[in-house]
Amino acid sequence: MTTSVSPADDEAGRIRRALRERACAERLALPDERRATLTEQLEAHLDCLLARLAPHALAFCWPYRAEPDLRAWMCRWLVGGHSRVAALPVVLAKATPMVFRRWTPGMEMVFDRHGIPHPPDGEAIVPDAVLVPCNAFDAAGYRLGYGGGYFDRTLALIDPVAVGVGFELGRAQTVYPQHHDRPMQWIVTEAGAFPARPHAA
Repeated sequence: MTTSVSPADDEAGRIRRALRERACAERLALPDERRATLTEQLEAHLDCLLARLAPHALAFCWPYRAEPDLRAWMCRWLVGGHSRVAALPVVLAKATPMVFRRWTPGMEMVFDRHGIPHPPDGEAIVPDAVLVPCNAFDAAGYRLGYGGGYFDRTLALIDPVAVGVGFELGRAQTVYPQHHDRPMQWIVTEAGAFPARPHAA
Protein backbone atom coordinates (compact mmCIF):
# COMPACT_ATOMS: atom_id res chain seq x y z
CA MET A 1 0.00 0.00 0.00
CA THR A 2 1.43 3.36 -0.99
CA THR A 3 1.09 6.57 0.98
CA SER A 4 0.18 9.65 -0.99
CA VAL A 5 2.21 12.81 -0.54
CA SER A 6 0.26 16.02 -0.22
CA PRO A 7 1.02 18.79 -2.71
CA ALA A 8 2.27 20.96 0.19
CA ASP A 9 4.75 18.28 1.31
CA ASP A 10 5.82 17.64 -2.26
CA GLU A 11 6.42 21.35 -2.85
CA ALA A 12 8.39 21.67 0.40
CA GLY A 13 10.57 18.75 -0.68
CA ARG A 14 11.22 20.40 -4.02
CA ILE A 15 12.18 23.66 -2.34
CA ARG A 16 14.51 21.86 0.09
CA ARG A 17 16.28 20.12 -2.80
CA ALA A 18 16.63 23.41 -4.66
CA LEU A 19 18.03 25.17 -1.57
CA ARG A 20 20.55 22.38 -1.03
CA GLU A 21 21.66 22.31 -4.66
CA ARG A 22 21.97 26.10 -4.90
CA ALA A 23 24.00 26.38 -1.69
CA CYS A 24 26.33 23.55 -2.72
CA ALA A 25 26.83 25.02 -6.19
CA GLU A 26 27.60 28.50 -4.85
CA ARG A 27 30.01 27.11 -2.26
CA LEU A 28 31.83 24.99 -4.84
CA ALA A 29 32.11 28.03 -7.09
CA LEU A 30 33.93 30.11 -4.46
CA PRO A 31 37.56 30.81 -5.37
CA ASP A 32 39.95 29.04 -3.01
CA GLU A 33 41.28 32.32 -1.62
CA ARG A 34 37.79 33.62 -0.91
CA ARG A 35 36.76 30.36 0.77
CA ALA A 36 39.88 30.48 2.95
CA THR A 37 39.09 34.05 3.99
CA LEU A 38 35.50 33.20 4.88
CA THR A 39 36.70 30.18 6.85
CA GLU A 40 39.15 32.31 8.85
CA GLN A 41 36.35 34.71 9.73
CA LEU A 42 34.12 31.81 10.74
CA GLU A 43 36.88 30.35 12.91
CA ALA A 44 37.23 33.61 14.84
CA HIS A 45 33.56 33.39 15.81
CA LEU A 46 33.99 29.73 16.68
CA ASP A 47 36.83 30.70 19.04
CA CYS A 48 34.52 33.02 20.95
CA LEU A 49 31.64 30.55 21.10
CA LEU A 50 33.77 27.60 22.17
CA ALA A 51 35.36 29.70 24.91
CA ARG A 52 31.83 30.18 26.19
CA LEU A 53 30.67 26.58 25.77
CA ALA A 54 33.97 25.08 27.04
CA PRO A 55 33.43 21.52 25.77
CA HIS A 56 35.77 18.72 26.81
CA ALA A 57 34.99 16.53 23.79
CA LEU A 58 34.26 18.30 20.50
CA ALA A 59 33.18 16.59 17.30
CA PHE A 60 33.66 18.04 13.84
CA CYS A 61 33.39 16.82 10.25
CA TRP A 62 36.02 16.26 7.61
CA PRO A 63 35.45 18.87 4.88
CA TYR A 64 33.30 17.63 2.01
CA ARG A 65 32.32 19.42 -1.19
CA ALA A 66 34.03 22.71 -0.30
CA GLU A 67 32.58 22.96 3.21
CA PRO A 68 34.55 25.06 5.73
CA ASP A 69 37.80 23.20 6.39
CA LEU A 70 38.15 23.19 10.18
CA ARG A 71 41.05 20.74 10.46
CA ALA A 72 43.75 23.32 11.21
CA TRP A 73 41.41 25.14 13.57
CA MET A 74 40.69 21.87 15.40
CA CYS A 75 44.43 21.27 15.81
CA ARG A 76 44.77 24.68 17.43
CA TRP A 77 41.77 24.02 19.66
CA LEU A 78 43.29 20.73 20.83
CA VAL A 79 46.55 22.31 21.97
CA GLY A 80 44.61 24.87 23.98
CA GLY A 81 43.92 22.36 26.76
CA HIS A 82 45.56 19.06 27.67
CA SER A 83 42.26 17.33 28.43
CA ARG A 84 40.55 18.27 25.17
CA VAL A 85 39.34 15.51 22.85
CA ALA A 86 38.43 15.78 19.18
CA ALA A 87 36.14 13.30 17.44
CA LEU A 88 34.89 12.50 13.96
CA PRO A 89 31.58 10.88 13.00
CA VAL A 90 31.51 7.35 11.60
CA VAL A 91 28.62 5.88 9.62
CA LEU A 92 28.29 2.23 10.64
CA ALA A 93 25.22 1.37 8.57
CA LYS A 94 22.74 3.11 6.33
CA ALA A 95 19.81 4.86 8.05
CA THR A 96 21.25 4.42 11.56
CA PRO A 97 22.75 6.85 14.09
CA MET A 98 26.45 7.55 13.68
CA VAL A 99 29.11 7.03 16.31
CA PHE A 100 31.99 9.39 17.11
CA ARG A 101 35.57 8.17 17.43
CA ARG A 102 38.58 10.02 18.74
CA TRP A 103 40.67 11.84 16.17
CA THR A 104 44.25 12.99 16.58
CA PRO A 105 46.24 14.93 13.96
CA GLY A 106 48.20 12.66 11.64
CA MET A 107 46.44 9.46 12.67
CA GLU A 108 45.80 6.71 10.12
CA MET A 109 42.33 6.94 8.60
CA VAL A 110 40.08 4.82 6.41
CA PHE A 111 37.51 5.98 3.85
CA ASP A 112 33.76 5.48 3.86
CA ARG A 113 31.68 4.85 0.74
CA HIS A 114 31.58 8.60 0.02
CA GLY A 115 35.37 8.88 0.17
CA ILE A 116 35.29 10.70 3.54
CA PRO A 117 38.04 9.62 5.96
CA HIS A 118 37.34 8.59 9.53
CA PRO A 119 39.15 6.80 12.38
CA PRO A 120 39.18 3.05 11.66
CA ASP A 121 38.51 1.91 15.21
CA GLY A 122 38.38 3.00 18.83
CA GLU A 123 35.66 3.27 21.42
CA ALA A 124 32.68 5.49 20.83
CA ILE A 125 32.88 8.99 22.29
CA VAL A 126 29.88 11.06 23.33
CA PRO A 127 30.87 14.65 22.49
CA ASP A 128 29.76 17.63 24.56
CA ALA A 129 29.37 19.67 21.37
CA VAL A 130 29.20 18.84 17.68
CA LEU A 131 30.12 21.13 14.79
CA VAL A 132 27.58 20.20 12.14
CA PRO A 133 28.11 21.30 8.52
CA CYS A 134 25.23 23.18 6.90
CA ASN A 135 24.41 23.47 3.24
CA ALA A 136 21.42 25.73 3.81
CA PHE A 137 20.11 26.91 7.19
CA ASP A 138 17.63 29.31 8.76
CA ALA A 139 17.42 31.53 11.83
CA ALA A 140 15.44 28.90 13.73
CA GLY A 141 18.52 26.66 13.67
CA TYR A 142 17.29 24.14 11.11
CA ARG A 143 19.73 22.99 8.47
CA LEU A 144 19.91 21.02 5.27
CA GLY A 145 22.62 18.40 5.00
CA TYR A 146 22.68 15.88 2.17
CA GLY A 147 19.35 14.24 2.90
CA GLY A 148 20.49 11.08 4.67
CA GLY A 149 19.21 12.09 8.10
CA TYR A 150 22.34 10.84 9.88
CA PHE A 151 22.82 13.87 12.09
CA ASP A 152 19.14 14.05 13.02
CA ARG A 153 19.19 10.43 14.22
CA THR A 154 22.49 10.89 16.03
CA LEU A 155 21.63 14.17 17.77
CA ALA A 156 18.30 12.74 18.93
CA LEU A 157 20.19 9.89 20.59
CA ILE A 158 23.02 11.73 22.37
CA ASP A 159 21.73 15.35 22.58
CA PRO A 160 24.98 17.38 22.65
CA VAL A 161 25.19 21.11 21.98
CA ALA A 162 24.71 21.26 18.21
CA VAL A 163 26.54 24.05 16.42
CA GLY A 164 25.78 24.45 12.73
CA VAL A 165 28.70 25.76 10.67
CA GLY A 166 28.44 27.12 7.15
CA PHE A 167 28.79 30.14 4.94
CA GLU A 168 26.26 32.97 4.76
CA LEU A 169 25.50 32.03 1.16
CA GLY A 170 23.47 29.14 2.60
CA ARG A 171 21.18 31.32 4.73
CA ALA A 172 17.49 31.00 3.88
CA GLN A 173 14.30 32.44 5.32
CA THR A 174 13.26 28.85 6.09
CA VAL A 175 14.47 25.40 5.08
CA TYR A 176 10.97 23.95 5.59
CA PRO A 177 12.00 21.55 8.40
CA GLN A 178 10.42 18.12 8.61
CA HIS A 179 8.97 16.73 11.81
CA HIS A 180 12.09 14.65 12.56
CA ASP A 181 14.62 17.43 11.91
CA ARG A 182 16.74 18.48 14.88
CA PRO A 183 17.53 22.20 15.13
CA MET A 184 20.96 23.50 15.98
CA GLN A 185 21.35 25.54 19.16
CA TRP A 186 23.83 27.80 17.36
CA ILE A 187 24.67 28.74 13.79
CA VAL A 188 28.20 30.00 13.11
CA THR A 189 29.15 31.66 9.82
CA GLU A 190 31.70 34.21 8.70
CA ALA A 191 29.23 36.86 9.92
CA GLY A 192 29.03 35.72 13.55
CA ALA A 193 27.74 33.16 16.05
CA PHE A 194 23.95 33.23 16.21
CA PRO A 195 21.76 31.48 18.80
CA ALA A 196 18.84 29.69 17.20
CA ARG A 197 15.55 31.60 17.33
CA PRO A 198 12.85 28.88 17.42
CA HIS A 199 10.01 31.26 16.61
CA ALA A 200 11.77 32.43 13.45
CA ALA A 201 10.65 29.32 11.58
